[in-house]
Amino acid sequence: MTPLPSAEPTTRSWAPLPGVVALAWGLAALALLAALWSDENTARLLMGVAVVVGVALGAYGTIVRPRLSVDDTGLHVRTLRGVHNFPWHEVKIRPVRTRRLGRDSHTLELDWERGEDEHLVVLTWLDLGVDPRDVAEVLHALRP
Repeated sequence: MTPLPSAEPTTRSWAPLPGVVALAWGLAALALLAALWSDENTARLLMGVAVVVGVALGAYGTIVRPRLSVDDTGLHVRTLRGVHNFPWHEVKIRPVRTRRLGRDSHTLELDWERGEDEHLVVLTWLDLGVDPRDVAEVLHALRP
């Protein structure tokens, strides 16, 4: 007996690594402790700034999970302002390599255009938790 093909939609998602998000929260907590225990105003100010940055990065990494998800209808990108939905046939997917200061960096560009409306989303390995080139390969393979 042959199993029936699954009628469930294909869904994949990518998000910041939990360890990186936890590190941001942990560093914010350590900076807070250092600010509270410090006797110098300059150190309190610097540690206060570190707390704000750590909390902002930790909150961002927590709120935007998953950063990118795909299913049969298209791509869904989560931001602080909500989820943006892009149909497969309206989005161009490009892995981009940039060389700066002698170092290569790879990003994934999602370019969406409908009439006068345009939207460019640039995702890095911090956003996706994996190499953007690998995500681009998966997206090209899943594209109907």
